[in-house]
Formats: sequence, C-alpha cells, structure tokens
Amino acid sequence: MNLPEELKYTKDHEWVRVEGDVATIGITDFAQSELGDIVYVEVETVDETLDKDEIFGTVEAVKTVSDLYLPLSGEIIEFNESLEDEPEKVNSDPYGEGWMIKLRISDNTQVDDLLSAAQYKEVIGG
Repeated sequence: MNLPEELKYTKDHEWVRVEGDVATIGITDFAQSELGDIVYVEVETVDETLDKDEIFGTVEAVKTVSDLYLPLSGEIIEFNESLEDEPEKVNSDPYGEGWMIKLRISDNTQVDDLLSAAQYKEVIGG
C-alpha cells in the first residue's frame, strides 16, 4: 500500500498535497484498489467555493459510483481534464497523474485536522 509521507489524508480516503494556499486533491491508493477499475471521474464544481465535507464530484468504477468529499473549504480552481479521456490514471498513478482537483484554501487552520500517513494507515487497518 503506497502512502506518501509528505501528503495529508482524510477518513474519506482522499489525499491532500498543500503548497502555500493551494491544495491538490485525489483519492488514495487504498480507495482506488477498493473501487476497482475507474471508468469515469466527474467534477462540475470548478470555479465554485465549497465548504469542507461538501461533495465536489463523483468517481465511477465498474461496479459502483462514489461521491468525492472536499477535505478543506475553498474555491475549486482546476480539474485534471486528462481524466476525462484517461480515468484509469486514478488507478495507475493515484498520487501523480491521477490527481483530481486543485483548491484555493480559504481556511488554512483546517489543514491541521487532516490525517498524517500513519494516522490514515490506522483508519484502513494497515
């Protein structure tokens, strides 16, 4: 199970890379393996400002559709449009080319509530 130490995580199986006031967000290696083959990623919230825990999109696998929850409040400034043609990047490279959105963080104190790699490992029973 790949859990990069430099990232933050959520109980909803998302990872967060914080760079200044911008967060890059995707789903974890654990999440993509549980979902199976990803066939579609839908994010229609670009340029919207949402609160933490609001749904910002969905990820569709062969057997299921899962909501994607925002780990931090802020404005969604970018969607990884390469996922429209190649959603399988979420399976093959969840922490790299499989990223989903970039968010301009509106409350940096929320970053402190995210999980470390070690804490997330406990959540998934690692």
